[in-house]
Amino acid sequence: MYIVELSLKHTALPMSVQKKTLEAAEEAYAKVLNALKTGQPVLFELTCDKQEGKKLSVLVSELAAVQVYEKSGGASSSGKSAGFFAMAND
Repeated sequence: MYIVELSLKHTALPMSVQKKTLEAAEEAYAKVLNALKTGQPVLFELTCDKQEGKKLSVLVSELAAVQVYEKSGGASSSGKSAGFFAMAND
């Protein structure tokens, strides 16, 4: 599984969906990145492959960042979890 994680302005906790393949994750990442660059569409929606029926909708103007990473068995080999806020534990 691959995680597509969105960080929102003024919100500490990221929002994420899971994709089964790297290609699907990269496609979702590219769509979000394009929306960040252009501001279009105004409202962006992602669906989750792991949890059927899970949907994520966000105003593009509220997005701060997007990232893709492969889901591991919890913490990485360095003992830190993946994500934007992993450095906050230092």
